Amino acid sequence: MNQLSMNDLKRFKHEITRFMMTYKFALDAMETRVEILVQEFEMLHEYNPIEHTKSRLKSPESIFHKLSRKGGDMSFDGIKACVKDIAGMRITCSFVSDIYAISNMLKNQSDLKVLGEKDYIKHPKPNGYQSLHLLVEVPVHLTDRQESVCIEVQIRTIAMDFWASLEHKIFYKFNEGNQTVPARLLEELKQAAVAAAALDLQMERLHAEIEEIKEEQTPDILASDALNKIVINNQQFALPQALLELLNDDDGR
Repeated sequence: MNQLSMNDLKRFKHEITRFMMTYKFALDAMETRVEILVQEFEMLHEYNPIEHTKSRLKSPESIFHKLSRKGGDMSFDGIKACVKDIAGMRITCSFVSDIYAISNMLKNQSDLKVLGEKDYIKHPKPNGYQSLHLLVEVPVHLTDRQESVCIEVQIRTIAMDFWASLEHKIFYKFNEGNQTVPARLLEELKQAAVAAAALDLQMERLHAEIEEIKEEQTPDILASDALNKIVINNQQFALPQALLELLNDDDGR
């Protein structure tokens, strides 16, 4: 390998590394945003709507394979324009209502731009797949510039995630052997998706009923004691007595 080709290789390695790092930074920024939303939501509602999150970057090989398949321009600008799921985040929630709550919280952030949305919950795929997909443009501040980076956010319940994971494993085994999945199995998978959706609805109804019962059964003295304290980052603070007395005086006027 001559000196020129070695320099070309080094330059390309530098450029693709920096290109991939911008997507990694976008995922880091989104993880931080989601964590802030969770903490605020938990403070306001004493409830965490997110079970867990998972992020991933496509490999360069997978990116160029998809670019070639879609007929995009073989350049970094071509990749950005054609391949929108280089960076992906999956947010797993407890209940369906949590999915839309998280989605709305993200949409309300003024520096995030929603490029697209696909609601496979209201309109499931033919195989039964359910999830809410958002294409979100995230600002990333680098040493010499700011870039807007697109990431795909998938928001789903535990049941939806369980079904999708197993469906993927089943199809992967068939795809490895270039086999066709029998129609009977496809139908059973679709029925399983319907059952998972029914379970989501039942568990959300039970959750709502339990919260109502807890609220009715909580003694007033315990409720009053809880209102006299705040918790920040697992550290508990008592509200100043003078402030409470001032509020009581204001209420009495």
